[in-house]
Amino acid sequence: MINSSHAKNNPALFVFLPVLYTVWSDAVLTPTEIKSLEAVIEKQTWLDKEEREFLRSLINPANPPKPSELKNWLSEILKVSTTPEDSLADIGVKLAALHSSGKANISEQALHSLAGIEQSLGLIGREATYTFHPEYRRSITQKQATQHTFDVSTLTKILDGDQAALISKVKTILSDPEFAYIETDNLGEYRAKVLHWAKLLAKQGLGALAYPKEYGGISSMAEYFTVMETLSYHDLSLVVKFGVQFGLWGMSVYFLGTAKHHKKYLKDIGTLELPGCFAMTETGHGSNVRGVETTATYNHHNKTFTIHTPNEAAQKEYIGNAALHGHMATVFAKLIVDGKDYGVNAFVVPLRDKQGNLLPGITIKDCGRKLGLNGVDNGVIRFTNVVIPKDEMLDRFAWVNEEGRFESPITSDNRRFFTMLGTLVGGRIGIPRSGNAASKAGLTIAIRYGDKRTQFGPEGAAEVPILNYRTHQRRLMPLLANAYALHFALQYLTKRFVERTEEEMQEIEALAAGLKAWATWNTTATLQECREACGGKGYLFENRIGSLKNDTDIYTTFEGDNTVLMQLVAKSRLTEFKQEFSSMNAFGLLNYLASQAATSITEMNPIIIRNTDEEHLLDPEFHLNAFRYRERDILISVAKRLKRHIDDGMDSFDAFNVCQHHLIQVGFDYVERMIMEQFFEAVKTVTDEKCRFVLRKLYNLYAISQLEKNKGWYLEQGYMEGVKTKAIRKLFNQLCWDIRKDAVPLVDAFNIPANCLAAPIAVQ
Repeated sequence: MINSSHAKNNPALFVFLPVLYTVWSDAVLTPTEIKSLEAVIEKQTWLDKEEREFLRSLINPANPPKPSELKNWLSEILKVSTTPEDSLADIGVKLAALHSSGKANISEQALHSLAGIEQSLGLIGREATYTFHPEYRRSITQKQATQHTFDVSTLTKILDGDQAALISKVKTILSDPEFAYIETDNLGEYRAKVLHWAKLLAKQGLGALAYPKEYGGISSMAEYFTVMETLSYHDLSLVVKFGVQFGLWGMSVYFLGTAKHHKKYLKDIGTLELPGCFAMTETGHGSNVRGVETTATYNHHNKTFTIHTPNEAAQKEYIGNAALHGHMATVFAKLIVDGKDYGVNAFVVPLRDKQGNLLPGITIKDCGRKLGLNGVDNGVIRFTNVVIPKDEMLDRFAWVNEEGRFESPITSDNRRFFTMLGTLVGGRIGIPRSGNAASKAGLTIAIRYGDKRTQFGPEGAAEVPILNYRTHQRRLMPLLANAYALHFALQYLTKRFVERTEEEMQEIEALAAGLKAWATWNTTATLQECREACGGKGYLFENRIGSLKNDTDIYTTFEGDNTVLMQLVAKSRLTEFKQEFSSMNAFGLLNYLASQAATSITEMNPIIIRNTDEEHLLDPEFHLNAFRYRERDILISVAKRLKRHIDDGMDSFDAFNVCQHHLIQVGFDYVERMIMEQFFEAVKTVTDEKCRFVLRKLYNLYAISQLEKNKGWYLEQGYMEGVKTKAIRKLFNQLCWDIRKDAVPLVDAFNIPANCLAAPIAVQ
């Protein structure tokens, strides 16, 4: 066009050049675009027949402009100065004026037609100039970037709390070259390295922290949990090895045994001189520990027990430390005295001699390679009439006396069994804390990568960090809020457990079970999202997310299958509900009914259920009311449903089976409300204003994300109307956008040692 005779004779034709370049720059001229352009050309009465034919030839899809010609068109257009406000028609007028020395005669009709074509072609008029001058573009998405609105080190101190010195010590140890990762597919080499690491930790006195001072410790479960969580930034096989040796094995001896067992074993367990196992799970019995089939038969004639595996299903399976390193084990077995079954009790059983050779009657098979945690030597143990001394029964809650009779201060077998397990609930605190640490590591990698990794961007402009994209923010920001929320909720659980009284134990066990399930499910979801958010880089072994995913996958299963644990939570809530009503007199019942009526007035009136004010939606009182209403309503609903089934003659076992999904929802609602409450309570105690402000934003996102997740239920119940749930969805997106600028400093506050991340894509 530039050198054509038509354009030289009538420079006004240059007014079409910006439009022509724009439509051809997409490579394909569609029939609709051709039709629109032809209509504009026909309307131009100032064009003669030949000029019309010439312009039509320039929009012939069978004869597109050559790449070099298109480049020449662009060069020509760039000769005129433009502003970000110019339309294609404005640029065309300037171009025509340039080629006619300012004398191009273009009618108002032509300008009107050309201005309209931008809309008919689906172009945004005010952005037309970006095609030629992308540097003019200044989108909000481009501008968003990491900011530092609070002091990262101050937030780290808030997170670490009174455990800061111990956390710093463990991180310093993990940063030592001795803890450098190894890349190997050799199981033996990896297991040996993990054992070596565990011994180094034991030498630092970290294994015995929970034991009494006379056995090398300081009687602090809180410190033990802190170490386990901090180690989870490193290698999770080490965490599990540490937990099996010093937690499950050592704590079972400590909590289930008495002074004679403590004196005999605890010091050597704490120094790892005596590696051991925790043999509870059987091939045929996992979650239902009460149904284990291994037997411990008392022998009157020589005051011993015979430990025996009666069948293949009674083998102790998945036992950590068993395949190679364990020398002894706490074995859970049915106590048989004079042919009577006295329920499950715990016994210390030798597995190997000091040289590591299996003892008579012990058969151990290596579980081999697993999906993850391959630094842990899991094994299957079978006992064939293994005889142990009478004193090897862990006898804090039950024993066989000198006359060979069973004794216990707890009469009920069931109550005794659950009392024993209650002392071991610490595992359900350590595992979610470990899982949440893994989530923090994954989020640190993914968020730092998202802040640096650019992709796409406005046409012709620079690419944009992927963390600026709304979908990416929706993927990661709620998970970041979850990690912080769980951090404070698990601190609360730890404090409750450490300071527990016997009266509180049932509530603490339920909370531990629920948080373990919720947190480890969240870990699995978080790490999968982090992997995908890092694209192909996240799939590389060097960037650690794959290892974190594989190693934490089993967290949803051990220390209690999550689905079973959520049912346990629900049954605990139902028991409390039943007790609440059974102890209620007429006055109490009236008060309850009055409170329900008050809820309808204050929370479910036409104004509140439609209220979309941001101040209301971010009000913690609104969150608490909404969470509690859902929790209570679903609890009452499942209680009524169970009662109806049982009243209709259904067996109670079948009734619970029919309502299982409903029961699990009771557990979720209880846990999510507890997490929200404890997050808010923790935020209130923060004295640093800037840190409190950013934590409040995370709290808001956690609360709103849960409401957004359950908006269908709230709509069904009439607790909210559509206008309000839409506002919640909009606010959810906005909170993700707002937190993005704080995301990198927020993960930096986890203060994970660089060598523990071992992820090149996460390097600042």
